[in-house]
Amino acid sequence: MALPVYLHALGMVNALGDDVASIVDALARAEAPGMGPISTRTGVAFAGSVKAALDVAPPAPLALYDCRNNRLLLAALAQIRPAIEAARERYGAGRIGVVLGTSTSGIGAVETTFAQPVHAGQCATQHHTHDAHDAPAASPFDYRQMEIGTLAPFAAAALDLGGPAFTISTACTSSAKAFVSARRLLRANLCDAVIVGGVDSLCELTLQGFASLDSTSAVRANPMSVHRRGINIGEGAAVFLMSREEGPVMLAGAGESSDAHHISAPDPQGTGGELALRAALADADVGAAAIGYVNLHATATIKNDEMEAHLMARVFPDGVAASGTKPLTGHTLGAAGASELGLAWLTLAHADVALPRHLWDGQADPALPALDLVEDLRHLPRGTARQYVMSNSFAFGGSNVSLILAR
Repeated sequence: MALPVYLHALGMVNALGDDVASIVDALARAEAPGMGPISTRTGVAFAGSVKAALDVAPPAPLALYDCRNNRLLLAALAQIRPAIEAARERYGAGRIGVVLGTSTSGIGAVETTFAQPVHAGQCATQHHTHDAHDAPAASPFDYRQMEIGTLAPFAAAALDLGGPAFTISTACTSSAKAFVSARRLLRANLCDAVIVGGVDSLCELTLQGFASLDSTSAVRANPMSVHRRGINIGEGAAVFLMSREEGPVMLAGAGESSDAHHISAPDPQGTGGELALRAALADADVGAAAIGYVNLHATATIKNDEMEAHLMARVFPDGVAASGTKPLTGHTLGAAGASELGLAWLTLAHADVALPRHLWDGQADPALPALDLVEDLRHLPRGTARQYVMSNSFAFGGSNVSLILAR
């Protein structure tokens, strides 16, 4: 049997709240303070933004990496710092790895820099004025802030860790795939603990990019509804400490697939997604009936929800409690896999945390199979048997990941 791995501590920040406690409170009320209209350079967008001050700056030697994306990451890491320090004391800094997913990195910082007027004799990369969506850093812009690959090495340096550190960028499955890679590091005995998760920040590239694909909604996203019109982009960070040391919540199963159907549209039949779900179930050595809750990808786009509803009906013919949580956080893109796994983790780690509710208008699409969407207060049934929850992520290019947690 493969060595089991466990998720011990969670740090999270998104449109629901500034830390895990505030996020749990917002989930109980099914309210997201950070969801709403924001100003962009071309108008107004409905998005999920973090309202925290983000006053944790990188250590002085890493000042050139000071951007909103990295401050979001530091805010989440600060919440699990005691667990990280305990792991360092136990295993040594060289045995702790970092695997993180992102799709934006510090792109917002370069956008702000390029938007500033450049005077004669002044280099645009030497002065950086921040707008409402950038960290209040005093340091000048440096191109390394926006390099995708610098995220995990930055975190390792900020935490003074010496294990393997690498970044994964596969669009909306980035941070979900990070968990699979982190588990491999532990099972290969290359690490004794891994910081794993993801972060993405709001930026014009993603806001305008998805708008150009006619994939965004001007109001709150409405997943699985006949009236669904598109996504709300969001930002956030979610990080875990993963190790082989036994704990209450195990990463029980993981499945990956790549159908490469289209650069942006999912395979209408969901064949690749179904492969990922069934691979995760096989990896966890459980049948579909054992799963107590599924966090759907549920982007509220026409094509994604159609594909996902059909594959869910095939994999779970007897139904399963499910919800799409992007109306509460926005679609956090590279951070979505970790963030949504974090919401699922809370239902296992804390008996009083209810299943996340599915916010929508209640008008089901008659062309889609009916799903058991969580619309009222529900908890996982508590008993002596092991409990399982699943979180699914699907990305541009046909990248699919399914993760299963067990208590």
